[in-house]
Amino acid sequence: MEPQLSSYTLDNGLQVRLKEIHDSPIISSWVWYRVGSRNEIPGKTGISHWVEHMQFKGTPSFPQGVMDKIISRVGGIWNAFTYLDWTTFFETMPADKIDIALQLESDRMLNSLYDPQEVVSERTVVIAEREGNENEPLFMLGEAVQKTAFSSHPYRHEIIGEMVDLRSIQRDDLYDHYRKYYVPSNAVLAIAGDFDSKKMVEQVRDLFGKISASILPGCTLENDPATKTEQRVEVSGPGETTFMQVSYHAPQANHPDFFPFTVLDSLLSGPSGLNMFGGGGISNKTSRLYQNLVEKQLAVGVHGGLAATIDPYLYETLLTIAPGKQPEEVLNAFDEEIDRIQQNPASIAEIHRAIKQSRALFVYGSENITNQGFWLGYAEMFADYSWFTGYLEYLSAVTPEDILRIARKYLLHENRVVGIYRPAGEEGRSHAQ
Repeated sequence: MEPQLSSYTLDNGLQVRLKEIHDSPIISSWVWYRVGSRNEIPGKTGISHWVEHMQFKGTPSFPQGVMDKIISRVGGIWNAFTYLDWTTFFETMPADKIDIALQLESDRMLNSLYDPQEVVSERTVVIAEREGNENEPLFMLGEAVQKTAFSSHPYRHEIIGEMVDLRSIQRDDLYDHYRKYYVPSNAVLAIAGDFDSKKMVEQVRDLFGKISASILPGCTLENDPATKTEQRVEVSGPGETTFMQVSYHAPQANHPDFFPFTVLDSLLSGPSGLNMFGGGGISNKTSRLYQNLVEKQLAVGVHGGLAATIDPYLYETLLTIAPGKQPEEVLNAFDEEIDRIQQNPASIAEIHRAIKQSRALFVYGSENITNQGFWLGYAEMFADYSWFTGYLEYLSAVTPEDILRIARKYLLHENRVVGIYRPAGEEGRSHAQ
């Protein structure tokens, strides 16, 4: 039986997406808020991620720690994530216990406490998380590349936020951010699994319909101007491995070039998945960069990725430099492969293999009930659900001419940032060129 889809919007603006799947007695419920680091300003970076943490600190009806015990007791799971463009909370539960999750989410959409003592406690947690990241070479490199790639757009900031802001943000800042963005008119409730849609509609209306509508603040952002020269940034710090990140400015998810770019990524560095829950691994050993960098012992590993975002973001390739090799030597070999794909159309067979790999990873990442609930809301954060349902068709339509056009349009020296991490003991530094 094909899954039954339905969608509607409550009077308070909450968008509801339902997908009946009767394969197993499980339901996954997701509340997606259109707020992330993209909605932050200097002085308040990291506030969305911190608010996500505070949403687990309890309400009058569900004190801290109570829900975790209840959900664990009935065999459910729950978690939350903050990204560039969104924040989401989910619960996957036995079907007959989903009312627990819905009651929780409707309550903390309105009644989260933000106790001052909990704010103090959580400040320590997020600062410790930031400090831990600062000891990780890939975080240091990624942050330096982001700051170099964007001059003013909020995408220049890591989701965790700047340390100076984490030390200065106050309880009222967090609560104001919560009341401004975590409201029905800024949210999508996505539910997938074993339920009856008519009954679920009434249950959702009873729990969420009572929450008052809110007027959202505007968030119109201008993209940074196009760069005219290649930008370089170097970071040094602890460790023994040299890394290089090559990041090209890339189109947003709802741009027509996104899907050909996805296939180009699969050709160059192997397929990459968008689903945070994975669902299967596919080797990238047939990719061009693996064959010409890893197999020739210039690099130990190569991985690429194209993020689905509201505004234009980055296509990133991360290279782990082989011992004894210099970054410039590896970059020259990388550029030779980019030149090759820009000069000569990829063969039909090679493109079909790349599409097949991307399709397989996509399917693997769409199988279980939790993943179905994820996609039901995730696609709404930057496009709509038809983006998901049309994904395989869009990939299949990609031609050699498309690959050639995308490579020549985006994979340009003047359109990229090259970041290098060099091990240098315990002292770290960074500089841009």
